[in-house]
Formats: sequence, C-alpha cells, structure tokens
Amino acid sequence: MFDRLINLIGENNFKLIKNKKVLLVGVGGVGGFTLEALIRSGIHNITIYDDDTIELSNLNRQIISSLNNIGNKKIDEAIKRAKSINNEINIFGYTEKISEKNIEDIGKFDYIIDACDDLKAKALLIKYALKNNIKIICALGTGKRITSDNIVIKKLKDTKNDPLARNLRKYISKEGLSMNIPVIYSEDLPMNNDKVISSSIFTPAIVGIKLANYVISDIIQQ
Repeated sequence: MFDRLINLIGENNFKLIKNKKVLLVGVGGVGGFTLEALIRSGIHNITIYDDDTIELSNLNRQIISSLNNIGNKKIDEAIKRAKSINNEINIFGYTEKISEKNIEDIGKFDYIIDACDDLKAKALLIKYALKNNIKIICALGTGKRITSDNIVIKKLKDTKNDPLARNLRKYISKEGLSMNIPVIYSEDLPMNNDKVISSSIFTPAIVGIKLANYVISDIIQQ
C-alpha cells in the first residue's frame, strides 16, 4: 500500500517513519485528521488518548464521525478507522484525559502531538516532553475561524491573536517552562466572542494534516 510513498521518499526514509513511536492526544476535529495522515504516511506505532464520545455536532468537522457512530467512544472509532486503513499497525488507545495522575505513566515516544483543548493537559505534555527529551508540537485554537490562509507553525512565545495561546503562555510561564516549543495555529482573529465555540471543517482539518506533516518531515530530515 505504500509503494507510491516509498517511490517519493525512498525505502530508508520509510523505514525511519515506520519505526518511530508517536503519542497523539486528542482525536477530534484536529487530531482525527492528524491520525489519518500519520497512518497513511507509514506510522506503525501510535498511542492515542481521548476521553470523549462522538456527538451529532461533530459531523461538520471530525473525520472519524458519522451518523452510524453517534454516542460511541472516539478512541474506539479512531482505532477502527486506523485499522481499516492499515491492519498491521500497532495502535493503543486510552479513554482518559492526560492529568497529573497519569502523565508519568504514558511511556517513551519519539514524538508527542498535542491535539487536545485542555490547557492543563497541554502544559503537562510540554513539561513531560522537555523532561524526557521528546519532540513535541502543540495545536492551538481552530474554532471561530473559517479560512486556512493564515495557519502557521511558530514558537509559542511568538504567537498572536489566539486566546488559547495567550492562556498557555501564562500557564507555561508560571511553571517556568520553555516557550520555545513549536505550535500550530491560525493568526486570524476569532470571528466572534460567543461562548459556544463555532467551527468549520477547514481550519481543524488543515491544522491536523500539518501536524502530521511536521512530524513526517522532521523524521525524513534526520
């Protein structure tokens, strides 16, 4: 199934991709597309975390959702979809949030991809990655935006126009952690200030694919 990818990047690069271990936290609007792209790009060893269930409101943007799986655990549907693409992968799923209780037990990985919307979980993942010399990239806000023109990857310290980034910077600063970690987000201003986080498929889908592309490109460049 990977003949065309191998033709593009070479057998040695494909072997590097296949042997890396990736942790993906969140398989919703952003993380679902990240998982899709990772699996279709040759990642064979992946662990995923998400404690949520699929709801009707997810249908407009989450690739793992359909009318047939409303109410099901996102983890179960994500694993099912991943194995329907490549049944040889080693994929492990946990239906729990990243917290202080489990952060030290998540294991050793080559990459951590943060696609969750929990501020404290993001900070814990950053702290864990820095402590254990694991490469990490975090997704920030994708709601209240409909265009993809201004999606960028920058260091956390250089972000702007993103309320989640602002809150994360404050949290990270209090913890005394580095703000030089890479993050991906849209520099567009949110379209409204409603408490309900409105959304489209465009921004989360492209952010999710770019997260996977960041990791795959980094592996190849090594």
